[in-house]
Amino acid sequence: MSMCCGTERASGRSNTPMSIANSRRWPAALAGFLLTAWLALPGPLAASEAQDQLPELGTAAQQTLSIEDEARIGRMVMRGLRDSGRLVEDPETNEYIQSLGLRLSSLSNHGNRDFNFFLVNERTINAFALPGGFVGVNTGLLLDTRNESELAGVLAHEVSHVTQRHIARGIESAGRTNLVSTAATLAAILLGALAGVDGNATLGAITAAQTIAAESQIAFTRSNEQEADRVGIALMAEAGFDPNAMPAFFEEMGRKTQLSPEKIPEMLRSHPITSERMAESKSRAAQYPPVVPNDSTSYAIIRERVRVLTTPAGQDPRTYYASLIGTEPDASIAQVYGKALAQMISGDAVHAVPVFQGLVATHPEIMQFHTALAQSLIAVGNPSAALEVLERALELSPRNVPVTVRYAEALLQANRPKRAHEVLLDLFNNVPPTQEQIRLTAIAANAAGDVADSYAYMAEYHIMSGDLPLAGNQLELALSVPGITSVQKARYVARLKEIRDAMPPQRQRSQPPPNSGSGRNPGG
Repeated sequence: MSMCCGTERASGRSNTPMSIANSRRWPAALAGFLLTAWLALPGPLAASEAQDQLPELGTAAQQTLSIEDEARIGRMVMRGLRDSGRLVEDPETNEYIQSLGLRLSSLSNHGNRDFNFFLVNERTINAFALPGGFVGVNTGLLLDTRNESELAGVLAHEVSHVTQRHIARGIESAGRTNLVSTAATLAAILLGALAGVDGNATLGAITAAQTIAAESQIAFTRSNEQEADRVGIALMAEAGFDPNAMPAFFEEMGRKTQLSPEKIPEMLRSHPITSERMAESKSRAAQYPPVVPNDSTSYAIIRERVRVLTTPAGQDPRTYYASLIGTEPDASIAQVYGKALAQMISGDAVHAVPVFQGLVATHPEIMQFHTALAQSLIAVGNPSAALEVLERALELSPRNVPVTVRYAEALLQANRPKRAHEVLLDLFNNVPPTQEQIRLTAIAANAAGDVADSYAYMAEYHIMSGDLPLAGNQLELALSVPGITSVQKARYVARLKEIRDAMPPQRQRSQPPPNSGSGRNPGG
């Protein structure tokens, strides 16, 4: 993923084909794709219902699990993760991890595949690939890496599991019955997360999505792991990272395990390291020209941001920086940023403001400094100054996603929802939004009085999570808003029909036809 901070942002932050059109124009490109490649299985499914929505396997018409089929399963898992509150929903952090992942995946032979990289708020050391190109990284792994190449190595390895279709092969070889069991198993795992099951157990179980489980896990074969290493190392080298960092990181985890055998990282459970595999990966990395490690500023800043934002409940994030920076007068700008961020979220924004002001003055190209300054100004009750900071940042980096999102949030707090709606529409007509960003757009639209469009945005929100019935309900509400234009009505009706057509037959029969303008629609 290209670095999103400052001027390091790549051309695309996501391949997800979701856009929200300018003003009142709904994107035509959105209509078909999300209802095919990005439909998820809604919630925990009973086996009978899953049979109606999961793909037919083993038939003459479809001998392999398609990319669209994989996406359905992956979407279900993502929905459960989001509902359980385990995803890190932070614009600056999400932009970085997505950019870094896309920097690698775009170089693969399957660069046209949709990838979604995300962080899970879990301090254990683990990463996992889900069906459909979803790649998760625990915050504990990010904090444990010693340089950006090590983080890139983990992502490259997981990307390679996806592009080499190791996951699909495992599901396909298990057959249709086990595919249904897999969906039910993953749903049960995520219900465990919702019920508050121990984090280590839950995230270890979620890794079963990668080592596909029916009655027992089908672990990646030794050849799968070696192939993912080999392909991943090649991706790292082509992307400009040190290919030696992948075996180095696995070796360091193995060393820690030897020192504390009772604390085996979850990643080593799902990615067992043998001496043969380690030797081969080192040999493979040595075939590439030496690379001088050159971490982006974004990597260091995001590590500190994650450290602060995921501080366990009951702990003070300022403690870490008090012992670190107090003894190191030459603290890095990332550490200075982390300390000020810790002050801000601990209720001491007054002391954070001048620190962030100094960082912005000396490093205006780093957008995280601008957004942090704006947030701290809002925290001390000066939203107008925060808006000025963000407006200057947008002049430096137009349509920067985190800056624009923070700007819209600040506009909402300043009671300027119409402007917030406008800037979000402009951004997401050019850059695919995340699900949370769609929700923010819906909030802005509703506050601005654009109630019908707000419902329509929430329909897209629910489509992304795979809940088609609820998406349809939102469009019915949009159609019932008084005073909608004929253009809006036609758009909502067409979208509602697409949703109904994509639903399983038995659910289609239970739904009324799309509102054509009579009856419930007071807008006439």
